[in-house]
Amino acid sequence: MLLKVCGMRNQENISSLLALKPDFVGFIFYPKSKRYVTQFPQIKFPKETKKVGVFVNESIENILEKVKNYQLNAVQLHGNETPEFCQKLINTFIERIRSEKKRHSVPITIGIVSESHKLEIIKAFSVDENFDFNKTRQYEELCNYFLFDTKGKEYGGNGIKFNWEILQNYKGKVPFLLSGGISKNDAEDIKKIKHPAFKGVDINSGFEIEPALKNIENIKEFKNNVS
Repeated sequence: MLLKVCGMRNQENISSLLALKPDFVGFIFYPKSKRYVTQFPQIKFPKETKKVGVFVNESIENILEKVKNYQLNAVQLHGNETPEFCQKLINTFIERIRSEKKRHSVPITIGIVSESHKLEIIKAFSVDENFDFNKTRQYEELCNYFLFDTKGKEYGGNGIKFNWEILQNYKGKVPFLLSGGISKNDAEDIKKIKHPAFKGVDINSGFEIEPALKNIENIKEFKNNVS
């Protein structure tokens, strides 16, 4: 099961987390978030852990600037981004990479068209009892993963769960990560989820000592129990 730990910021805390070998570590580039990253930590990441930039209704220019500056492996779109926006993001990135390749001969692509080094796209959806999972269909050819988070006042980090039984309404084939209010006490219930597209979890506020500072021992316990 894939493990994504989101909302990281403290360099020492990140170093301790990386010892657990999570699959993804998320950095939030949304200024209104309590976990907003103002100074990106200078840490060498192991190959098995991907750096994810989390953006909310951000411009393509700013997203790609962060991707380049911080060597992000994935982009999580956590706002109201449309399929057209995702397509334009892909096209713009590829155009820039083709330009770079001409100068440096480095093969880089994006999303589902990846061949070598890739920038994955994760599209987040805010879910409640009335969520229409058919909305995801327009994004299927554009994203590597979907993320189903609880609909709340904020764009993520609300610390509350939605009814996981409604995940059965999702009939798509794009793999998804589950998010929203997950804590170390949820390991057994998470293992009971048998949806064929369910690939992992995204944890954040349920493992925090304070915003952007995680309890590493609780994450370790959860990771061991959910495996």
